[in-house]
Amino acid sequence: MMQLSPALCEVIAASVPQLHTHCRDEWAVIGSAAAALAGAAVEAADLDLLTSVADAQRLIALWPSRLDTSYTPAGAERFRSCFARFQFPGMPLEVMGGLELHGEHGWQAVRLNHVVHVSVAGIEVPIPARDEQIRIFESFGRTKDFARADLLRAL
Repeated sequence: MMQLSPALCEVIAASVPQLHTHCRDEWAVIGSAAAALAGAAVEAADLDLLTSVADAQRLIALWPSRLDTSYTPAGAERFRSCFARFQFPGMPLEVMGGLELHGEHGWQAVRLNHVVHVSVAGIEVPIPARDEQIRIFESFGRTKDFARADLLRAL
């Protein structure tokens, strides 16, 4: 695994143990943070979590003082979810409960078929397996996501 940024390590330490305690359904880190945790040379700007809608609502109730109510995510024409952005030490944490992607077949749930766990300072963090991350990035269809898929493919 490559050297992780101190900010990514800090947000993981501050949030992931609470996620293990409070989330009742399967969840995983996705996006640039997951790519970095898989070893890709990617800078993560936030910690993206794919959760169930119920767990997203649970986290909103758990962390009201951390909730960033002024932030609106981009891409509403392509993505929808029970979304919340929280301020944590290191970097923001974004929860996408029941994330769906709009494509040629309409709205489709983003599903993970194979999750692996990586250890960050003794904290187990679930991420999609590398091939799953590549599939998800390519399905998102954005230039930055294709670049991340290529970095993962090169590992």
